[in-house]
Amino acid sequence: MPANSSGPSVKKKGRRARLIVLVMVLALLAGLGYGAYWSVDGVRASHPQTTGSLKLPGLTGTVDVKRDEHGIPQLYADNDEDLFRAQGFVHAQDRFWEMDVRRHMTSGRLSEMFGSGQVETDAFLRTLGWRQVAQAEYDTKLSPETKKYLQAYADGVNAYLKGKSGKDLSVEHAALKLTGDYTPEPWTPVDSVAWLKAMAWDLRGNMQDEIDRSLMAGKLTPQQIDDLYPPYPFDRNKPIVEGGSVAGGKYTPQGTASAGSTGTGSTGTGTGTGSTGGTGTGTGTTTGSQATPNGGITTGLADNASAQGASVGLRTRLSSLAKTLDEIPAILGPNGSGIGSNSWVVAGKYTTTGKPLLANDPHLSPQLPSVWYQMGLHCRAASPRCQYDVAGFTFSGMPGVVIGHNADIAWGMTNLGADVTDLYLEQIKPDGYVYDNKVVPFTTREEEIKVAGGKSKHITVRTTNNGPLISDRSDELATVGSRAPVSGSAPDRGDGYGVALRWTALDPGKSMEAVFKLDRAKDFAAFRAAARDFEVPSQNLIYADNKGLNGNIGYQAPGRIPIRGAGDGRMPAPGWDPKYAWKGGKDGATGYVPQDEMPYDSNPARGYIVTANQAVTESGTAAGKYPYVLTTDWGYGARSQRINDLIEAKTKDNGKISTDDMRTMQMDNSSEIAALLTPMLAKIPVSDPDVRSAQKLLEDWNYTQEPDSAAAAYFNAVWRNILKRAFGDKMPKELRVTNSCMNVQDSGNGPADDLAAVVRECGTRGADSAQPDGGDRWFEVVRRLVKDEKSPWWTSPGTVREKATTTRDELFARAMKDARWELTAKLGKDQSTWSWGRLHQLTLKNQTIGTEGPGFMQWLLNRGPWNLGGGEATVNATGWNASSGYGVTWVPSMRMVVNLNDLDKSRWINLTGASGHAYNAHYTDQTTLWAKGELLDWPFGKEAVDKATVDTLTLKP
Repeated sequence: MPANSSGPSVKKKGRRARLIVLVMVLALLAGLGYGAYWSVDGVRASHPQTTGSLKLPGLTGTVDVKRDEHGIPQLYADNDEDLFRAQGFVHAQDRFWEMDVRRHMTSGRLSEMFGSGQVETDAFLRTLGWRQVAQAEYDTKLSPETKKYLQAYADGVNAYLKGKSGKDLSVEHAALKLTGDYTPEPWTPVDSVAWLKAMAWDLRGNMQDEIDRSLMAGKLTPQQIDDLYPPYPFDRNKPIVEGGSVAGGKYTPQGTASAGSTGTGSTGTGTGTGSTGGTGTGTGTTTGSQATPNGGITTGLADNASAQGASVGLRTRLSSLAKTLDEIPAILGPNGSGIGSNSWVVAGKYTTTGKPLLANDPHLSPQLPSVWYQMGLHCRAASPRCQYDVAGFTFSGMPGVVIGHNADIAWGMTNLGADVTDLYLEQIKPDGYVYDNKVVPFTTREEEIKVAGGKSKHITVRTTNNGPLISDRSDELATVGSRAPVSGSAPDRGDGYGVALRWTALDPGKSMEAVFKLDRAKDFAAFRAAARDFEVPSQNLIYADNKGLNGNIGYQAPGRIPIRGAGDGRMPAPGWDPKYAWKGGKDGATGYVPQDEMPYDSNPARGYIVTANQAVTESGTAAGKYPYVLTTDWGYGARSQRINDLIEAKTKDNGKISTDDMRTMQMDNSSEIAALLTPMLAKIPVSDPDVRSAQKLLEDWNYTQEPDSAAAAYFNAVWRNILKRAFGDKMPKELRVTNSCMNVQDSGNGPADDLAAVVRECGTRGADSAQPDGGDRWFEVVRRLVKDEKSPWWTSPGTVREKATTTRDELFARAMKDARWELTAKLGKDQSTWSWGRLHQLTLKNQTIGTEGPGFMQWLLNRGPWNLGGGEATVNATGWNASSGYGVTWVPSMRMVVNLNDLDKSRWINLTGASGHAYNAHYTDQTTLWAKGELLDWPFGKEAVDKATVDTLTLKP
């Protein structure tokens, strides 16, 4: 039974009622029915003071806050603590609503702000225990210097909060104040540390793939699942690091040169296909000290019928877990194949400046305000007391600069995608859980969830040696069912298995230390030393500096990567079997992949490094292969290889790359899947004149997805319908988008029952995570199947009006027809009015209130839409989920290009603006520029900053 039986049940009615009250109050605050007082006083009262002077208690000297025409601040101080104290104050000026929501989210306390509608989210996050882990990090892992910075930052936030509440903080806080007794509490250092847990969750790796594969096992055979998760195409898409080896406990790159010189070694691309594990028993192979069996936790799933019957219980439990995870994106955004990032760095010998150029654009869910806040942190004079001269992108609520540059180096990040999460099935007994044939008591803690406008809810969090029991957080997850897909040696099921989560982020770490070390780093050695502490989330870190004649470039893969025993992390593991425990856990001493053995690169001979969530390197037991498995669920390299190709095309015949070339590459809209499929689509005989006229749009198309392109609109509609017919309709309902309904045979006791009735079955997955999502994994799936014109995947049932399809071209023809009528309904019959941007729109939504509220509330706080180009798995990665529609679900959350020859000629842009205040001039003043691919000037030196300054605020002791 679940351990959350006390307290009232969660009702959407309670959430809706509170939101209706909020919208009424916001209407009053906006002056939409209550007169000019609320319009002026209620809205503008929270706008920050940006000129003149203010007293900031705790300062030992003055701090100047210089803002440019977009409200982007550059801070100048005489010591580190003053600098971070001022950073906390300025963050709170512009973004305290965002900060307040974030800290309530990371501590599982959203219900205190928004009422009963957030209880389930809070319960899930309390079960994960982010706040407890952050507290342990602060208490036991962080240095006295880092704690000093965190405390100074918190003091700055609290200085801003002193004497303020309601309308003095934000329109949103005013609404909360008038609908209850909510008053923000003081900021703490742990509030800052906890935000890294939220980002780690957003970039957690293959947990969704693990769930999806398990759910597929109820309807698809192991081979079919393998078809949908093909191996990484090393023969076509280059990994980040080519070559390299581990010997004597050290990783050594291949073909690198020492710092300050140009490499002369050669590089090569490895090839390999390998096979991916489904649900059957596989033969384990060992790579280095890490076992990687090719298979999941089951044995003897000989056919589809037995697979379906065996997985009923697990499907129920994991489906419910997937629904729980779908609630979190309202705060953090979806986690899918498009969530990633681009970064690349080009050596000085290949640039027009003679020094490296470095580009970065992390892909995250669109938020308003943007997750990023641009800022410069400058010491007036360098000294042991004042060590920082850095600018870039920060997180509101956390000190330091996360991505950017200082006077000597620049760095960027993309998600490495390492497999750092595993689900474990647990046999639950009255007195605990089974492990190694013994019943072990749970570790438990009691949590009280306070609810605005309602009674508190009390939950018990139960934890196994494999992590918290996340199945306790849902009634649907209370039991697994009668036949979960486990081996014959599994213990008695009793009332069903629980599901526990093992995740590296739930162990205290030192990632906060890494931020400050990166900000101070002066060379590649210091950069790599900082990366050692960047344990969670695991990121690809790229590097450039301005040393020597042409500068240097580099790469480091950091992160806490588990070494597994049995199992490969692709499917839920049997928690009762010690063989499946992480060797870095309580039952092993081996630990995680040693940081000295993590891949890196330095001045590669090719002259550039690209990271875009592709494979870091090729693992295996053969000579020249990397001896550890970081994951088997990489991005498939569509974006990374396109960037590689663009760089190689530009630099051939002694060509040089400019800053503007880097910007142009960031906006590249080319579609790899369109280049593959369009020639085939153009050859298919079409008799319907309306469909034929649409088909003609593809004939001269160059596969670029510009906002005004009718061809891009039509192709993407065809692509969506191909995916639906070939794959989507074959998915279990747990993966299909909510309300997508179809007639299926009710399997009863299994598909062997030939007399099963036909029933109406509707999908249950949220729109942002439903499958097939159309990302580059699906590019690879179709690429591998498209040569087989009679693959079973091309079969699609007929209707009263349409014949069934049995071949590729028949299905493609059906998709072309479906797409034509879909666009007719959405865009009109006149193809001259069609455009990709009209389908592919971005609407920016205010946190929580802007996503949960009715249309009127969204009009009040949200902005948009913007018609965008780009698309899924393009360099300009404005992602969309093909199973649910064309709307933009993730974006390049910022873009930057750093010029190491002249830092003042670097360029940057944010998705929204500096301000989080809905009616401030800087709320979304960068968005239209961002949508067009434009970049802003990024002044760094004192003279350049002074020239760009339009407002100066002096903070005084």
